[in-house]
Amino acid sequence: MNNVKFFFLFVALFVMSGLAFGASDLPKRKTGLWEIKISNPTHKGTQAIQQCIDEKTDDLTKNNMAAMEKQSCSKNEMRREGDKWVAESICKFDGRTMKTGAVFTGKFDSAYKADIKSTYEPPLHGMRESSAVIDAKWLGSCKPGQKPGDISIPGMPNIKMNEMRRGPSKQP
Repeated sequence: MNNVKFFFLFVALFVMSGLAFGASDLPKRKTGLWEIKISNPTHKGTQAIQQCIDEKTDDLTKNNMAAMEKQSCSKNEMRREGDKWVAESICKFDGRTMKTGAVFTGKFDSAYKADIKSTYEPPLHGMRESSAVIDAKWLGSCKPGQKPGDISIPGMPNIKMNEMRRGPSKQP
């Protein structure tokens, strides 16, 4: 996966896992396996991932992102507007300022959508702005052998978020 695609995936996961941008009353995602499709009009095609979550893992991810956001973001707001959640942030990332706006719609117990727009100063790989759409839906129970926090990305090894948080394991 090239750096730009990885960056968009990172931004999408950052926005998704920090769904609340600190808002405690945002609806929680249902425990189980979620399919998350990330599309970007600049880079044709869709990147699909699957994430096994439970409430504890979702809360832990949100708390970890909130701590990271405090260090790198000067603005981090989430508000409800009717049946939508609107998020705005201004963060420093990789030597640049990234301004992001996202609008979330849907029911977090079965499916949701996020429209995300970001600008970069200085430009990121020549781009001053980007956009992405996240379509997420609950698929059911996690697959056998999956643990909450596990992320599957086609063509890549599975990512075990909970193990990554604990750091490298010590082997004899």
